[in-house]
Amino acid sequence: MDVSGPSMVPTLYHGDRVVVRYGAKVRPGAVVLARHPLRQDLLVVKRVTGRRPKGWWLLSDNQFLGNDSREYGAVPAELVLGRVLLRLRPDPVWLAPAGWLERLLCCWPLGRVPGLAARFGVVRRLSPEL
Repeated sequence: MDVSGPSMVPTLYHGDRVVVRYGAKVRPGAVVLARHPLRQDLLVVKRVTGRRPKGWWLLSDNQFLGNDSREYGAVPAELVLGRVLLRLRPDPVWLAPAGWLERLLCCWPLGRVPGLAARFGVVRRLSPEL
């Protein structure tokens, strides 16, 4: 898939090419490909921040842009198509670390190495509801 638009900056930029695993297990923190709940012909790439009674709460990494669950609410699970595993272009970056690796990268001492967690696709938001 090719990324279009700035909603996932700084994780993904316009023109980046990503690999998506359709049907992959979704968990909070994962970057996913989903159908927009109000325009199902539109595919969106968003970060999962949590599970809600009516589906997944998806947010943009770029908190200054809308067009995410803050506008349209929880996205039904059947509209979440797959998990973004890898950014291929411009530089390959893994975006779907295993849960144990993500926890390891966020803890001391590895959590103190600047940029290491981000290199593996681990992005920590100040508040998931922003």
